[in-house]
Amino acid sequence: MSKQKSSYFCQSCGNQSPKWLGKCPACGEWNTFVEELIQKDDKTSWRNSTSLKIAPKPKPLNEVSYEEQKRLVTTDGELNRVLGGGIVAGSLILIGGEPGIGKSTLMLQIALQLVEQKVLYVSGEESDQQIKMRAERIGIQSSNCFVLNETATQNIFKQIEIIEPDIVVIDSIQTLHSAHIESTAGSVSQVRECTAELMKFAKESNTPVFLIGHITKEGTLAGPKVLEHMVDTVLQFEGDRHMSYRILRTTKNRFGSTSELGIYEMAATGLREIKNPSEILLSQREENISGITIGATMEGNRPLLLEIQSLVSPANYGTPQRSSTGFDSKRLNMLLAVLEKRGGMRLGTQDVFLNIAGGFKVEDPAIDLAVCASIISSYEDKAVPQHICFAAEVGLGGEIRAVTRIEQRISEAEKLGFKEIFISKYNRKGLNTDQYKMKITSVAKLEDVVGQLMQ
Repeated sequence: MSKQKSSYFCQSCGNQSPKWLGKCPACGEWNTFVEELIQKDDKTSWRNSTSLKIAPKPKPLNEVSYEEQKRLVTTDGELNRVLGGGIVAGSLILIGGEPGIGKSTLMLQIALQLVEQKVLYVSGEESDQQIKMRAERIGIQSSNCFVLNETATQNIFKQIEIIEPDIVVIDSIQTLHSAHIESTAGSVSQVRECTAELMKFAKESNTPVFLIGHITKEGTLAGPKVLEHMVDTVLQFEGDRHMSYRILRTTKNRFGSTSELGIYEMAATGLREIKNPSEILLSQREENISGITIGATMEGNRPLLLEIQSLVSPANYGTPQRSSTGFDSKRLNMLLAVLEKRGGMRLGTQDVFLNIAGGFKVEDPAIDLAVCASIISSYEDKAVPQHICFAAEVGLGGEIRAVTRIEQRISEAEKLGFKEIFISKYNRKGLNTDQYKMKITSVAKLEDVVGQLMQ
């Protein structure tokens, strides 16, 4: 009987050490090393019967043959957009999100919609009856969706050889365990080993594999950081459980852009695609209210119009409060300083609260002008007309800077019925304004915006 070997792994980053350490030298976290039993076997493939392959030889790059990656276009347009046009054959896709956000519902819905492809849905968390109940609630029938309740990777691969699916869904990677590693399921070494076996299977068989992953209380994917490096695509499923809207965001994509997002609405019958999110993100107000403006932003190739809400009130308890939801608080402080210095507004004694409606988190600097206009409106208690929107960046000198893809932003605003948009005068260069029916107002300084809004 061979002697069992053990090693210590950092539960935060996956760093390995032959002895216990109080502080991880890789990530700097304290008391994260846990002893795990390991056993090294010679594994040449996900199939144990596969013999050793001939070692590849290097060749010049110009001799490498290349073909355009074939993609499987699903019926879910939001997923296609996030993945860059569809599912790439042999890709390994990791989906993370908070408990109860709808990861399993999303993947089961996609598995049921792919009626022409054979899908194997492997669940280590739910029974077959629970999955059947969710499928009945979604209301989609498919004879090509196979359900397997298993956690051992060797048994899963046996069933894969029998069924020969076109797509495999694993729910979740933290529940799997491999016989080659003797630590418990969910440990760093097990997650790394199971992912490596699934990656070999995906690349050798050219079969796409979806992995559902848990996240920590900090919001990062649970398990070793190497997990995100191993997969081809990392998707983050976000949203507030108390709100019906969900956002599928790309944080890594080897086959497309990392700035795309998909928007869904959680309903009783599953997740519904939101094809025009700007309409749901803009509240229908019967009267003008001060402190509310509309900003045109871009998420990947998709233009969005967001509602910015602000409230400026006198500070009665010493130090003024600065609070923002969905917007960078440091950038808010910068814009407040610009408004005070360049706009002549005395905000040093005012509480300022800012909110991006719809639960969105925006990093696009193009909504700077909308944020400033919202604060000006609340400070002066004068409403901005509902038919006006903004798309420009604000500099430290109070200058209104140009933003990218201004044509798409203007077209989206015009499509939704806006009659006027404020942009930087530097965006006028090369812009054909005759093709738009709405009024395009170009400004150069923040003082110009303050003067026009407060007329």
